[in-house]
Amino acid sequence: VLALGGNALAVAGEAPTVENQFRHARESVRPIVELVRAGWNVVIVHGNGPQVGDELLKNELARRAVSPLPLGVLVAETAGWIGYMLQQSLQNALAAVRVEREVITVLTQTLVDRYDPALARPTKPIGHALSREEAGRLRDAGRAVGQDGNSQWRRMATSPLPLGIVEFATVRKLVSAGAIVIAGGGGGPPVYLDPLLGLEGVDAVVDKDRVASILATQLGAEVLMILTNVDAVYEGWGTPTARPLCRISTDEADAIAVGGGLDEGGMRPKVEAAAAFVRRGGGRAIIARLSDGPAALSGQTGTTIVRSA
Repeated sequence: VLALGGNALAVAGEAPTVENQFRHARESVRPIVELVRAGWNVVIVHGNGPQVGDELLKNELARRAVSPLPLGVLVAETAGWIGYMLQQSLQNALAAVRVEREVITVLTQTLVDRYDPALARPTKPIGHALSREEAGRLRDAGRAVGQDGNSQWRRMATSPLPLGIVEFATVRKLVSAGAIVIAGGGGGPPVYLDPLLGLEGVDAVVDKDRVASILATQLGAEVLMILTNVDAVYEGWGTPTARPLCRISTDEADAIAVGGGLDEGGMRPKVEAAAAFVRRGGGRAIIARLSDGPAALSGQTGTTIVRSA
C-alpha cells in the first residue's frame, strides 16, 4: 500500500492549476510503474490537503450564488478528481512500457467515532499557506487557523482517527483480480454508523497516512510505504545535529512520535501510522521521498520500521 501526499500534485509556491497538477501526477506515478514492473501488487492512497482547502475556499467565496458543500462532501469530491488524475496518468505510463494492468479509482468511506475528542480540536492543515494577515482575517471570521510543521499559517480542520474502511472488501477483490486500486483518497470521506440511519457523514478530514495504515492491515499487505517530500525520518529534525534514521523498531518509532520533535499534522502521523501497521502484523513500513520509492523498498534510502524484538 502506497500513501502519496496531496502536495505531490499541488506543490508549494506553484499555482495549483489543473495543468500543473496533471504534470505532477504524471511525475508521481513513475516510481509506481517501477514497482508494478517489479511484480508488486499496488494499492494507492493519496492525500488532498491543499486541494480540499482550496475547494472549501471556493465554496465560501461562491456561497451567495450556490449552496456551499460541507467539508465531508468536498473530501469525496477531491477524491474523485485527484483519483482521476492519478488513474489516467498511471494508465498512460503503464501503456508506454507495455504493461497491461487495470487501474481503477474507488471512492471509499472511512469509519470514525462520532464522539472522537479530535472532532473538537482542529489540528489538520488544509489549503495553501496563508500570510499572517490572511490568517488573522480568517480567525476573525470564525475559521480555525494555525501554523503547520514549517511554521506557515494554514487553515485547520478536525481530524478523527480512522477505525476502518467501509469498502475494503471491494478493494481486496479488485486487487486479487490483478487491478491497481486507488482508494482512501484524501483519507476518504469520514462516516459513522448511526443505529437508525446507517452511515452518516462527518465534516472533517481523516489523515491519509493513518487510513493507508488501516487499509494495509485490512488487506493483509506486506509493506506500507508512505511517500512524502522528505527523504527519511530525522532524529533532531530542525536542529544542526539532525540525522536520518535508516532502520528503527516500533518502540523507537513510538519514542520519536511522543518526543515532541514531530509536528502533529505532518511527520508525526506518518511515524505513528507506520508503527501501527507493523505492530498489527504488517511486515514492514517505509517512509521515504516519493522519487526514492523503489530504492527505499530495497533499503537503500528512507526509513524502514520493523517490529521490536
